[in-house]
Amino acid sequence: MKPDVDSLDDQLVASLFVIGFDGYELPRQTAELLGGGLAGVTLFRRNIADRIQLTELCLSIREAARPSGLVPIIAVDQEGGRVQRLRHVGRLYDAARDQDDPADAGRRIGSELALMGFNVDFAPVLDVDSNPANPIIGDRAFSADPEVVASSAVAFHDGLVSAGVMGCGKHFPGHGDASADSHLELPVIRAGLDTLQARELIPFAAAVEAGFKMLMTAHCLYPLVDANFPATLSPCFIKPILRGSMGFDGVVISDDLGMKAISDRFSPGDIVRLGVDAGLDIFLHCGIDGEALQLIEALRDQLDSGVIPACDVVAAAARIRTLRSRFLR
Repeated sequence: MKPDVDSLDDQLVASLFVIGFDGYELPRQTAELLGGGLAGVTLFRRNIADRIQLTELCLSIREAARPSGLVPIIAVDQEGGRVQRLRHVGRLYDAARDQDDPADAGRRIGSELALMGFNVDFAPVLDVDSNPANPIIGDRAFSADPEVVASSAVAFHDGLVSAGVMGCGKHFPGHGDASADSHLELPVIRAGLDTLQARELIPFAAAVEAGFKMLMTAHCLYPLVDANFPATLSPCFIKPILRGSMGFDGVVISDDLGMKAISDRFSPGDIVRLGVDAGLDIFLHCGIDGEALQLIEALRDQLDSGVIPACDVVAAAARIRTLRSRFLR
């Protein structure tokens, strides 16, 4: 019997998405998507009642993904410091400010995440604290010194990995010099490529050298490099710089595409078309209002119509498959 081509296409498309959902239990629709190839989910405070419930939820996510034959991404933002989705159920640990032993900070956080069932932490922050007026990064960064950021972030990442959790460095090519919050508006960073290379890109280069398997993009506009599109959707950053000049061969994931920096400016069709062209592998959408499903449908439609080249989607899916089969527990 020949395989169902439509079913294979659905699995291919779903494999490029990590999504959020509402509630303490896995919704049926999300469970079906996981079984049909969805790359994974990300959890927030709205999904977490207590440690027992959280552990059971993570087990149900893994069970739902079993028909896909791959380990699902079960992710959370647990940086330490200000950004801790598990603050009310986990141990408080100000890892972002622990300059003495960031590896131990990563190990402690990773051990706790692994115990509850997570396998990806959207950390460490690789941004440089280069703008005191930055409303969203600031003390989430390890330092205003790029070399300190590089060494601390790599050590934190190594700690996570030693505990069985994959890290995800963020936000490429650097969110530290922004003076706006991309959750609410599009930050504009007026730094040219020379400045980026001398400051913001240093921690990312260290991350690539250290073997990070996943990096997240920034929803920031860098008009001296690309005046039209934020880095997440720009052809000027991921392929030529991160993959080309810097040699990164891992998975590139977007920041949350529900943020207003993106969602207020681009349609679902534009997001998936520009994202694939820019070099995104995983489209992350953390919302609960159906927008993630709109993105999945838009990618399927544009793949079917030939607007998005199948070869690009297949290449992204292959990188994600390698990550899920070889590096996730």
